[in-house]
Amino acid sequence: MSTHTIPVDRPPAVSIDLAVRDQRVTIAGATPRAMATAAAMLDAGAIVTVISEQPTAYLSDLAARGLATVAHRGFQSSDFDSATLVFALTDDHTQNRRIAEEAQRRAVLCSVEPDPPSPGNGHRSGGRVILVGGGPGDPRLLTIAGRDAIVGADVVVTDRLAPVGVLRQLAPYADIIDVSKIPGGRRTEQSEINCALISRAQAGQIVVRLKGGDGFVFGRGGEELDCCVRAGVPVEVIPGVSSAIAAPASALIPVTHRGLTQGFTVVSGHVPPGHPECTVDYAALARANTTLVLMMAVANLAAITRTLTDAGLHPDTPAAVIADGSLSSQLEIRGTVSTIADLAHDAGIGPPATTVIGAVAGFVPGTSTLRQAQRSSV
Repeated sequence: MSTHTIPVDRPPAVSIDLAVRDQRVTIAGATPRAMATAAAMLDAGAIVTVISEQPTAYLSDLAARGLATVAHRGFQSSDFDSATLVFALTDDHTQNRRIAEEAQRRAVLCSVEPDPPSPGNGHRSGGRVILVGGGPGDPRLLTIAGRDAIVGADVVVTDRLAPVGVLRQLAPYADIIDVSKIPGGRRTEQSEINCALISRAQAGQIVVRLKGGDGFVFGRGGEELDCCVRAGVPVEVIPGVSSAIAAPASALIPVTHRGLTQGFTVVSGHVPPGHPECTVDYAALARANTTLVLMMAVANLAAITRTLTDAGLHPDTPAAVIADGSLSSQLEIRGTVSTIADLAHDAGIGPPATTVIGAVAGFVPGTSTLRQAQRSSV
């Protein structure tokens, strides 16, 4: 993990690589740079604590998912006691300097971000929006085109499930805007996101809209594309690796497999069957004999699986739930369509999670399970 060591009495002098896996890292502040740093440290395997009186939605989500600790208060001297590395990233430069000075007295390594360069990096003459699919979460699954777009960005408008950790190195001076939508919690309305994209681009900036997975698969990328085009803002689309496929693959579950299934259907389960906003024909899916991939379905999984079995899907059909697919915190649960909702609930699985229903959910490579599944499908 690369970072900058910044002595208190002189400007930044050296870039070093630190092995932070399993080390305790404390971040003071909730600025966009603090958010990106927290994500980068988590990607590198650190044990992260963020201290801020007003954490962003993204940071609060990390705490809710058990990925980081967030203390809702100001930085205290005692916070140095358990920290191997401290980042002073508040929006108060005087406070950052005080933290750095005390860290030096205590011989604790501390990093303070340098002041950003003055405006005028050559992007101002032609603003545009680049919709970037960031992949399922693991920063290594970000595409090369997506990486290059981030490097050239003036502004990055990011979701909570995007690979935020890459922003610390790829876009150290970009303006980072957190527009996370927390299930059942804090959220930024889509209209506000659209306005931010358009206004920044019209001001001549390169705006990267960074999303988790692929922006056109339940990512509202089509809405943002349409809104920008209507406003006369140039738009580029960079597809990403969809978690609908990547999360099962991370659990060694292929959504298709010769001899087991000849197709798959991806469905949003954010509303339950029978809800006025539900347009999914679950009865048809129960008879389709293909893999069913459910996104955003954790809260409604019991209702969905019950509807499927009531429509004729065999209760013993294999099923699996993968939470935090592709991340170090990945958790997978396997069962049947009649048991998977209870198993996921008992395991405390929450969003983001992907559910797979069908023969492939029982696939275990290299074992007799595959041969048995193939025989049963003939």
